[in-house]
Amino acid sequence: MDNYFIKTNRTFTNIRKYGWILTVLIAIGGRWEPKLGLLVVFIMAGLTGVSFFTGRYWCGNICPHGSLFDSVIAPISRNKKIPKLFKNKVFGAIFLIFFAWSFSNKIIKISPLWGTFDFLDKLGFIFSNTYLVVLIVGGIFALAINSRTWCQFCPMGSLQKISYTAGKTVGVAKNTNVLVTIESKDKCHSCGKCSRVCPFQLTPYLDFNDNNQFDNINCIKCGTCVENCPASILSIKTEKQAIELKENTIVLGYENRQEIEAKITSIVDLGNDLREFEFTFQNPYEVNYKAGQFILVRIMDEPKQYRAYSISSYNENKRSLKVIIKKVPKGFGTELIFDNFKVGSDIILEGPMGDELVVGDDVKKVLFVANGIGITPFIALVKDVLLNRPDIEEVKLLNGQKFENEFIYDDYFRELSKEYDKFHYIPVASREENLDKGLRKGYVTNLIKELDVADYKVYMCGSKNMISDSYKILLDKGLKTSDVFYESEEKIKIENVA
Repeated sequence: MDNYFIKTNRTFTNIRKYGWILTVLIAIGGRWEPKLGLLVVFIMAGLTGVSFFTGRYWCGNICPHGSLFDSVIAPISRNKKIPKLFKNKVFGAIFLIFFAWSFSNKIIKISPLWGTFDFLDKLGFIFSNTYLVVLIVGGIFALAINSRTWCQFCPMGSLQKISYTAGKTVGVAKNTNVLVTIESKDKCHSCGKCSRVCPFQLTPYLDFNDNNQFDNINCIKCGTCVENCPASILSIKTEKQAIELKENTIVLGYENRQEIEAKITSIVDLGNDLREFEFTFQNPYEVNYKAGQFILVRIMDEPKQYRAYSISSYNENKRSLKVIIKKVPKGFGTELIFDNFKVGSDIILEGPMGDELVVGDDVKKVLFVANGIGITPFIALVKDVLLNRPDIEEVKLLNGQKFENEFIYDDYFRELSKEYDKFHYIPVASREENLDKGLRKGYVTNLIKELDVADYKVYMCGSKNMISDSYKILLDKGLKTSDVFYESEEKIKIENVA
């Protein structure tokens, strides 16, 4: 589990990038100008007021210390699992009481100076000292454990939760609070990435409520999970907005999702850290899936976590499916798979899922575009359209790899191109110097520029750079957005490319 938690950008606004300057100003500058500490009064008022309406939003988006932890310390933090003790409610309550007692004693000691200029200096110095303690202690925890360790028991965080509870009790927060929201739980890949990047190490993907919202009181609404969701199905919304989203979300391609008990019956080493796994269904005995869909493979039980892989096999008898998996250096999921998955192993699958690459009924001409491991869904798709779609007039497959030895199923595609006149297979290598076997030099984007794509429907799978570049080229050549479908290794927001 050493590489379970992922470091990622958490500073999406200027406040989150540079708010830490205020922390340093108050904690260090207060040594020479104590009245700087009085700024904390306004900060406390602000966080209490904001949390009344929307929980710990301040902690994730405005807090100067949060900015320090996320912007300055997170990149160099050890990023380890936060100890359960620091998350314990009793520990948090005890620390809040201790803080309140200590702070009150200090205020009482300077109370005889009330009404004098010295009182403001002394009061400011108390606040400045408090900020300095958080800077030092919180900073040490952030470096040694995790950048947001202090926030687990921070007195101001506890104060926010108390204020938020009051806001919910009187009914105000119901309409104003925003929560992490998922379009549809059926679309969740259960990959756990939202948990792996979460500053508080929470598990949104396991805990969405009936309105598809993550209502954990400790969530700081920072949006880190939203930005990192591979399926791009998370957002920050009010309860009303979440209900509307749930009602309007189309789940085409996910309606047959189910848990499948399977057994690994074959593992084939394809070279270049690629393995093909065959899963034979045990319960249910048969599963109907379409070419172009993907399956979830469970890689661990606690917490329950899956990885999504394109189905590479053509569904001949509904009894099994294949996926091709590339081992990613230091990749948490693929390391577990390559180390633990053996022939005979019992595996839990979920699916089938997705419709992005399922060829529509009205298609007459098809262009498949792949690079890297993105070739895998087209192993099944090409065979499916050639066998079952006599109405399709022409099928082209562009397959881009770096070197000749990276072309998996190359002979398979070449044989199909000989058997079917309407299928054209075009492999292209970007870095190969000794071209043979009909290979072309370059990238699939070079080939797209040469093709006449009028009346084609295009289906792409591969790296996000290839897809975004190809998408722009296709639109420039006159295709509509409704003519282009894609699935990438990491879901990308491609709208801004158009």
